[in-house]
Amino acid sequence: MKIGIDIRCLSEGRRTGVEEYTINLLKKIFQEDKRNKYILFLNSWKKPKIDLSWTKKYSNVKIKIFRFPNKLLNLFLWYLQWPKIDLMLGGVDIIFMPNINFIANSKKAKLILTIHDLSFEYFPETFSWKRRLWHIFINAPKLAKRADKIIAVSQSTKDDIVKNYQISPTKIEVIYNGISNNFKTVDRNNPKLLEIKEKYELPFNFILFLGTFEPRKNIEGLVEAYEKIRGEKNKVLDKYKLVIAGSDGWKSKRIKESIQKSKFKKDIILLNFIADKDKVYVYNLATLFVYPSFFEGFGIPPLEAMKCGVDVVASNNSSLPEVVGKGGILIDADRPDEIAIACKEFLLNKKLHEEFSYNKLRQAQKFSWSKSAKMFLKLINEL
Repeated sequence: MKIGIDIRCLSEGRRTGVEEYTINLLKKIFQEDKRNKYILFLNSWKKPKIDLSWTKKYSNVKIKIFRFPNKLLNLFLWYLQWPKIDLMLGGVDIIFMPNINFIANSKKAKLILTIHDLSFEYFPETFSWKRRLWHIFINAPKLAKRADKIIAVSQSTKDDIVKNYQISPTKIEVIYNGISNNFKTVDRNNPKLLEIKEKYELPFNFILFLGTFEPRKNIEGLVEAYEKIRGEKNKVLDKYKLVIAGSDGWKSKRIKESIQKSKFKKDIILLNFIADKDKVYVYNLATLFVYPSFFEGFGIPPLEAMKCGVDVVASNNSSLPEVVGKGGILIDADRPDEIAIACKEFLLNKKLHEEFSYNKLRQAQKFSWSKSAKMFLKLINEL
């Protein structure tokens, strides 16, 4: 078979959730499958910022780069349903879209679409007006109905698609995200830990959050919880700083300004960038990982933290109970006092840390990109 893969989501070179999903899944698919031919579709008026040199080692993978202005191409795809992406690639049997986007394809090509979450339906106020307009024009319900198969990255996302778009459950396949083997517990004597600590100027004891600076991640709720923890005036709790790391998203400026108003702002450290190769060490240096998001289609960071042996506090909403399972404490994201109580339990109770040690590693082992790739290949063969 010839399979076309739309990788326009990678053109900016960022490594947020969708990009991580696309790159990690494709790498495993190409490692597993030497029989089918893959043609990657990329369009960018400017030179793409993503490094795709790793695809060269796969003889059955080719990249076709087009240089149309993205806004013009999207307008044609939306209004004229032209050009047909499968024909631009020279004719393919299946088109795989790792994320919702403007698309036009001929009837000959089957369409597989990954939907990561419906946060834009549930929390439109957490998106910029440009992004909201983009979602309106994309028309996700219509796109979901057009697709021959939909991949949902969690059961929670599948349930949302069925409920909101009236799509038959049989059309939707749940294929969980995986987790890189790079994430693991690191020996405390490893000199790399000290190197990374000094590189990012990290404290000896800290609570960690890693994610995009945007309203949906509930960073302001986390800061409020941290203030409650420090308000206890407990000598043990006072040792812990709060490290908030991640790339800037919508309204990130407002979030950072609110942090500056905290009376404990000197103990709150903001990191805008952590290199991918350094993340495993940052997780291992942390005492506790907190992820109080209001909504997640999957939520990879808590899984990464658990695989690194770090205690996890996460929200009890959307897909997070599926991901975290019994590997961490689940809390109500709308209640900073509950976040604070859960954090204190881990920071003050060493026995609790020991109780969760086995559960979190066992939970993390349920997810792998190799499993995800095998399920994807099974899906395209059936289609």
